[in-house]
Amino acid sequence: MILKESKNDRRLKRHRRLRKKVTGSVARPRLAVFRSLHHIYAQIVDDATGRTLAAASTREKALADGLESLTNLAAAEKIGAAVGERAMAAGISAVVFDAGGYKYHGRVKALADAARGAGLEF
Repeated sequence: MILKESKNDRRLKRHRRLRKKVTGSVARPRLAVFRSLHHIYAQIVDDATGRTLAAASTREKALADGLESLTNLAAAEKIGAAVGERAMAAGISAVVFDAGGYKYHGRVKALADAARGAGLEF
């Protein structure tokens, strides 16, 4: 019996393939996006040292307050703006974008556009 690959298995395969080429450095850390059914997460990672330099998610009470839903475009835009502001405060102005195997549209695109609006360059 052959088991069908799940949607998440295909996403992880795309993400592994992408990560062979996209790597965060000290000069340009990686902006990694993860979206679940209930939340959206973004973090800026320096892969050379394995450290997270800035992060934001809808699980943070301060960011989730005032949102009608934690999974819509408005939530993604708020997280993108927050991670962009936190990165700029940490002295990071340029990143490489890692969509995490997701298509670049919808919530992922909204988060990226909001991070660009906050001053991040990618």
